Amino acid sequence: MDRPHERAALPIAAMLVAALCAPRPALATPARASRAEAGLAGLPASRVVLPRALATALAERRIPSFSRQTGLACRACHYQFLQLTPFGRMFKLGGYTLSSVPTIDARDTTARRQTLKLLSIPPLSAMLQASYTHVRSATPGAQNDATALPQQLSLFLGGALTPKIGTFLQFTYSGADGSFGMDNADIRFAARSTMASRTLLYGVTVNNSPSVEDPWNTTPAWGFPFAASDAAPSPVASTLIDGGLAQQVLGVGAYALWNDLVYAHVAAYRAAPQGTAQPLDSTAQGANRGAIPYWRVALERGFGAEYVMVGTYGLSARLYPQGVSGPTNRFTDVAVDAQYEHRFGGGGAIIGRTTWIHERQTLDAFQAADPPAAESGRHTLETFRVNASWVPTTRYGLGAGYFSTTGTADTLLYAPAPVSGSRTGKPDSHGVLGELDFNPWQNARLAFQYVHYGKFDGASSSYDGFGRRASDNDTAYLLLWLVF
Repeated sequence: MDRPHERAALPIAAMLVAALCAPRPALATPARASRAEAGLAGLPASRVVLPRALATALAERRIPSFSRQTGLACRACHYQFLQLTPFGRMFKLGGYTLSSVPTIDARDTTARRQTLKLLSIPPLSAMLQASYTHVRSATPGAQNDATALPQQLSLFLGGALTPKIGTFLQFTYSGADGSFGMDNADIRFAARSTMASRTLLYGVTVNNSPSVEDPWNTTPAWGFPFAASDAAPSPVASTLIDGGLAQQVLGVGAYALWNDLVYAHVAAYRAAPQGTAQPLDSTAQGANRGAIPYWRVALERGFGAEYVMVGTYGLSARLYPQGVSGPTNRFTDVAVDAQYEHRFGGGGAIIGRTTWIHERQTLDAFQAADPPAAESGRHTLETFRVNASWVPTTRYGLGAGYFSTTGTADTLLYAPAPVSGSRTGKPDSHGVLGELDFNPWQNARLAFQYVHYGKFDGASSSYDGFGRRASDNDTAYLLLWLVF
């Protein structure tokens, strides 16, 4: 079916490709420490040498582990957290290893090589989220106005382990289920070379979620909105790549960025669920057959105050609903995405992001179940998101976006049920959201977010078959977010 958002995406993509292929003007490198912090946000790290005075001027700032390690305030790598600047993206691709603090060094006197270079500070930081959620109409039998302290409490081990190896490890306590465990994890080796007389940054990543290693805010792991309520109803369907494997797999991948222009990444994942004995057996859920390949290609271009990226990513997975043998369900996801940034004075920016994911499903395992869990063995599911953030300063921010999910109707897969079901058997949902952020400091945020649904699980009225309207799930969300 021809959908309006697909027609609109084509000319936008064409314009972005044209912009990427335009001649690149020379980049200016900041020469003064007084201008360095603002200048770094607009330059690729491969072209930047940090002035010694910069580390001295900023060393006293009490901010999280990456900032303590680099001596840079949060704004050097983030317009506002979690939105990375071009310099922040290069810091991530470089393996989190850029440092301006003293290190503990050792050398092998025989081989005359360095055998240890360890940060003199522990790479430790923390995050706390407290929230209040109000749904327009309370779910049956439940109290409205949910409060959470914490919604999440995370500890991070992030920073350089060696000159070429760094980590981003997040351990989270979730208030929703009272559990503590591994959250996002990304361990990297990164190095630099040249190819065809151009710079080449390359590396290897070990991580636990497809797209968690990605440096842009368009892929699922780090997409807008950057925080959401755990207490609000959510649509019944989402693509596998859109968080379906997060923290349940282990992957190894290789990536490269050539000439600050072409980025490519390939990886393979295997099931690695938490809280389950290994090797996986008949009690396992969601185990994969073979490896899950993941790929990512992007073109980026910075010119003056403008920055553009257009890319594609995807995966293909065969999953056992239960156990480790028998029929599987196959999910093939292909996505396109784009990001645009316009920077202006004072470190502010306007940032636009979009992504479209197409998933093809072959549900042999659901068809073979007794009774069958799906009417048809062939399904498609599509997700489209477009959003923008206006961050005039590090203190204030405004974000807005549109989201849509559409797919094949199936009355067994999407059956009627109070609040979470579908009367029509369709997974279709769409809506808009807005967010207002106030950051009294660069590492503290008070945010108000509102989500409105025009359609939810296939309909606008009585979508679940029990009289609930899509707009009954409209959500007001207030968040206190501290990172220290």
